[in-house]
Amino acid sequence: MSEALLQLLPFEASDTLAGLSLEAHTSFSPGRLAIRYVLQGPLELLKLPGSSGSPQRRDGLWQTTCLEAFLALPGQPGYWEVNLAPDGDWNLYRLTDYRQGLEPEPSTQQLPVQVERQGDRLSLSVVLDLRPLVAEAEELDLAITAVIAESAGPLHYWALSHRGTEPDFHRRDSFMAIGHGKVPGEPPP
Repeated sequence: MSEALLQLLPFEASDTLAGLSLEAHTSFSPGRLAIRYVLQGPLELLKLPGSSGSPQRRDGLWQTTCLEAFLALPGQPGYWEVNLAPDGDWNLYRLTDYRQGLEPEPSTQQLPVQVERQGDRLSLSVVLDLRPLVAEAEELDLAITAVIAESAGPLHYWALSHRGTEPDFHRRDSFMAIGHGKVPGEPPP
């Protein structure tokens, strides 16, 4: 099992959100990926949808506050994008190559998303059953990212690393290698 505590950083600093922090706890073993995001700070400054009571698969979650993960098999052009909203809504997309062929992943019909909010702390957890996607792969390339929306409107892009001149979560050179024999946080070869 590979575990890591990862700190996400904004693409650009924001005076408004200076007190905000975002970390992700990951746990990977063949067939299973667990992620727990912890967003802490002045949550009242953010657009956070209230609980819908019945989380559903939805498109367009990245247009407001959305916690995300991207995963791929090493050396393969295709990858998956996970979108998780603070109200428990979700989506899992399959892409055939860099920003190509975006389609909902048909093998996944629900994701067990758990959301807790207490004061200035929001915690969102999900466990992905990877067996329909990558069988029993012992290694993955992974990116943990987030879109954070201020109440006033601007979007902020957070990731483990930002490799370009503009925020782009799909860049494979910003994914990290996880799994057997990998040091969490190291870029894929």
